[in-house]
Amino acid sequence: MTRKKYSIFLLLLSCIVLSFGFYPIDGYERSQIKRLLDIQNTLDKGEKYTRIPAGAFASIEDIQLNLLPVGDKNIDSILKEDPEFSKAIKRITPGGSYSLAVLDMTDPNNLKYASHRENVGYQPGSVGKIAVLNAVFYQLQKIYPDDFEARIALLCNKIVDSRYWGTGDHHTVPIFDPKTEKLTKRQVVASDTFTLFEWLDHMVSVSNNGAASVMYREAMLMAAFGKDYPRLSLEDSEKYFVDTPRDSLTSLASSVVNDPLRELGITEDDWRLGGMFTDAAGKYVGRTGGSIGSPKGLMKYLVQLEQGKVVDTASSLEIKRLLYITDRRIRYARARQLDSARVYFKSGSFYSCNKSLPGSCGEYAGNKFNYMNSVITVEHPNGKKYIVCLMTNVLSKNSAGAHMYLASSIDKVVTAQ
Repeated sequence: MTRKKYSIFLLLLSCIVLSFGFYPIDGYERSQIKRLLDIQNTLDKGEKYTRIPAGAFASIEDIQLNLLPVGDKNIDSILKEDPEFSKAIKRITPGGSYSLAVLDMTDPNNLKYASHRENVGYQPGSVGKIAVLNAVFYQLQKIYPDDFEARIALLCNKIVDSRYWGTGDHHTVPIFDPKTEKLTKRQVVASDTFTLFEWLDHMVSVSNNGAASVMYREAMLMAAFGKDYPRLSLEDSEKYFVDTPRDSLTSLASSVVNDPLRELGITEDDWRLGGMFTDAAGKYVGRTGGSIGSPKGLMKYLVQLEQGKVVDTASSLEIKRLLYITDRRIRYARARQLDSARVYFKSGSFYSCNKSLPGSCGEYAGNKFNYMNSVITVEHPNGKKYIVCLMTNVLSKNSAGAHMYLASSIDKVVTAQ
């Protein structure tokens, strides 16, 4: 291959979409997320479900917000370095391209924060999908400001189709048929239809890029149509994108996901999302700059989620439920010390290969850049609770193992406090 032709393929970009699931297993009646029935049916038959560790079997009622007692406390006063805790965290943090933020929230009245290069910005990869999740709940509040259960009902009952928005991602989504009790995994196709709740689950649980673009689209439609959105037809939703100027759609796309973050005091340098997750979505919606995230920016979000400040208390709790892992754990979350803990987790990667640069290159091991990110909330049975936002850019190496080993070390530091 010539250098000119090779340049076309220099950029190898990928967001992590490995198979892992979220939302509490017993949450089907509330969410109508059908894939949950596959696990629940196995348990109801008295059979063991060995795919997941003990910490993944929590009930929907077990999931609570941890910082409600300090809900009125300013985020800057919370993210204030604790000298001794910070010293212990820095001692185990590798040098070079590592950045992290850690908050021990075991005792809400004695919070301990530590960080290392907390303001360094990284391409967040699939961690950015949390911004889409946030945007959906932000718009739902505008549609039903005084009725949270109406928001949940809309998520459960409104069915939308994929069209071209959901295509282009080779990774699969789980599809469960309650009549046949058969679970299949396949790629999203243009004719697929799911409820809003199921699209959200596909976006977060298996990190499907197509599902992320579909729900990004729906957040835009919620903003555009407001209280008329629940009755919006599939035909009229597509007509909106055909008839609206591209620059207006691009501007709306940026504001829908980023403005709610700014209201939380998260700046553009802290965390911003530049556009949708699939190329097909670019048919009508452009990008506005690049995406970036820093450990402190993401920590600002997760802390305020625990305070019940993300949209409102009920929305904060529902978002947290959607981040709860109920399938096999990967990367940071795979550390054995976390097996018995409830884990709320999102991982993302973004990498690029360039043949002219030194160093080997492969999947999740780019030699031009190689971002790998993990954000996690850990809740141990013994009451220890903490948040970690870890972002790395270690070239030519898949850092999944390094994240896992660092998770073990951080857990030892926190549990020793």
